[in-house]
Amino acid sequence: MDHTDPVTVFYKEQLPEAEVKNNILTAQCPFCKQNNREEQGVLVVFLNQESYFHGYYRCLNHCSPGGFPLHFARQLHIDLRLVPGFDPDRDYAVSRVDYPVKNLNHELLDFMSKMTDDLNSRFAAAGISGEILRQMKVGYNGRYLVYPYIQEDGNCYSTRCVHPDSPDDTFWYGDESFFSEQFRIFNVEELLRCENGSLIIVEGEDNLLTLKQLGLPAIAMPTAAEFVHLKRERLAWINTVFISVNHTPESETAARKFASRLGYKVRLISWPDSAPRHYNLTQLAREKGGEFQKEVFSLIRAARSFSPFSSPEREFLHFQEQLALEAGKSYQTMASGFTKLDTALGGIHGINIMGGLPKAGKSCFFIQTATEMARRKVPVIYYDFENGRQKIYQRTLCRLSRLTTSRIKSGRLTDEENNRLQTARTELNNLLPWFRVVTDRKLTPNLMRSHIDFLRHETNSDYTLVVIDSLHKLPFKDFSERRTGIDAWLRQLEAIRDELRVSFLVISELTRGEDGQYDSQPQLGAFKGSGDIEYSADNAMVLLPQWDPFGSDPVDRRHNDLWLVASREHGPGMIGSYRLDYPYWGFTEEEG
Repeated sequence: MDHTDPVTVFYKEQLPEAEVKNNILTAQCPFCKQNNREEQGVLVVFLNQESYFHGYYRCLNHCSPGGFPLHFARQLHIDLRLVPGFDPDRDYAVSRVDYPVKNLNHELLDFMSKMTDDLNSRFAAAGISGEILRQMKVGYNGRYLVYPYIQEDGNCYSTRCVHPDSPDDTFWYGDESFFSEQFRIFNVEELLRCENGSLIIVEGEDNLLTLKQLGLPAIAMPTAAEFVHLKRERLAWINTVFISVNHTPESETAARKFASRLGYKVRLISWPDSAPRHYNLTQLAREKGGEFQKEVFSLIRAARSFSPFSSPEREFLHFQEQLALEAGKSYQTMASGFTKLDTALGGIHGINIMGGLPKAGKSCFFIQTATEMARRKVPVIYYDFENGRQKIYQRTLCRLSRLTTSRIKSGRLTDEENNRLQTARTELNNLLPWFRVVTDRKLTPNLMRSHIDFLRHETNSDYTLVVIDSLHKLPFKDFSERRTGIDAWLRQLEAIRDELRVSFLVISELTRGEDGQYDSQPQLGAFKGSGDIEYSADNAMVLLPQWDPFGSDPVDRRHNDLWLVASREHGPGMIGSYRLDYPYWGFTEEEG
C-alpha cells in the first residue's frame, strides 16, 4: 500500500478496520444499513494508482451504486474539504433543472412488479441479475420493457419503452418535457458519482446493465446517434471517459465524432475486426458467460486514447519502418548523380534550398539533377515558374543528345547526329512517366499533396522528389506580404516532407547589397527574404559563378562553386566546382 497516496490515506482514515491486499481495500460496507440490508456486505475500493478506476468503490452486495471519493463522502456526510481533489469553486450549474412535483416513481414500482420469469431469464442469459434490475428499476408494462430515465434529483419523469423482441419498436412515456435530448441519459446520476474519476458511456440500456452487473460506472444513451446531444459540460468533472458502441459503421462514426468534441479524456473501446456486425456488450455477455468480466477488462485495457498524439506502438512501428526504408534501395536511389554533392548531403533528402545569382545556372543545375533522377525511376514533380515546359524538355533533349538547340531545329543532321537525337528522344519519352512538369500558377499546398499522392501511386514508389523553381514565384494567394507568403509555404513544405516522405530541391534568389551588388561570400543571410529558410532548410546551398554571367568569358572558364552554408546534419563548406557544359544545358562536376 502507498501510504503517500492521498486517496488511499482518505479511505484508510474513513474505514480504519479495512484491509489492503494487492491494491484492493476491503471493509464492511457502511451503506448496507443505510439501505436496510439484513446482511452487511463487503465494500471494495480499487487503489491501483496506474488504473483509470483508482479510488472507485462498490458494495459487493449491490446495496447502492458505487463511485469515487467525493461521492463516498457525500453518502457518509463527510466534510468534502477532507476529500482529495475537492474544488470549492467548482460550479455545478450546468445540471440545474426546475423539476415538476409530479413524477413516475410509484408507477415504476408497478412496472417492476410485472416483470415475468421469461424476462428475468432473458436478462439472466446475459449475466444480469434480478438485483441489478431492481437497482436500476427496470420494469414491464405487459408488452414493453420499461427503462426509467431517473434524473439527477433522484426522481423519474420519463421512461423509454422497448419491445423485448423488436428493439426498434420504442416510444417514450411520461412527462413530455423530459422526452427531449438533454434528458435522454440512462443512469444520469452516475455523472456525480464519478466526479474526478472515470466513466463508461455505452449505446443502449441493456449494454449498461451488463456493466452494472460487473460493478463498473456507466451511463447509456438510447442510440449512438444521441451522442451528438450530450454536451461536454456534463462531463466536465470526469477525468477519463470510455466509449463503447455497437459494432456498426454508423455507431462507430458517431463515437469518433463525439470523441473529437470531448478531446483528450476519451478512450475508444473497439471491437475486433472479426466481431459480427451489430455486436455489442449484451451479446458478448451471453457468449462468454463467466468469462465476460475478463473480456470486458481486456477491452478496456486495449481502449485507444483519442488524442493529438500517435500511440507509442504506432510511433515505434513507424520508426522501424522508416529505418527499414532508409536501408532499402528506394532511399539509396535518392541521389543527384553528382558524386561530391551526394557525399556532402548524404543524397537528396529533406528540404534542400539553393540560392544563386541571376543567370548562374540554377535552373539548369536542377533540371539536370531532376531528369537524371527520373531516368533512375525516381518520381519527380518539377514546379516551374521560370522557363516553361517546352524549354525544360528542349534543354533536356539537348543535354541527352549532345546537340545544340539550333542544330536540332535545323533539320540538317548527319546520320550519327540523327541517331543520337533518336536515342535521346527515346530516353526523354521513357523518363516522362517519372518526370512531371507543372506550370500552374494557382498552385496550393493541397493541390501539391494531390500531385504527390497521384505520382507515388502511379509509380508505386516510396519516395518523391519535388523541385520548385523558384521559391519567390510560388503563388501567394491570401498572403498579404511576400515574406509572409514565403514563410507560410516553407511551413507547408515541412509538413509535406514529414507526412509524405518527400525530398525538395528549391531554388531561391539572393539579395543585393546596398550598393546593388551581390555578396561574393556564400552565407545564409544572402538568401532573399530569407525569413524561415534558416529554420526550414535541411540543407542551404549557394551556387556562386567564378565568372561574369553577363560577360563573355571563354566557355572553359565558366565554373561555379557550390557551397553548403547551413545543414542540420552536415558540416558547412565548399561542396565542389561545376563547369558549365555549354551549349548543352548541363554541368560537369570537376575532380580534385
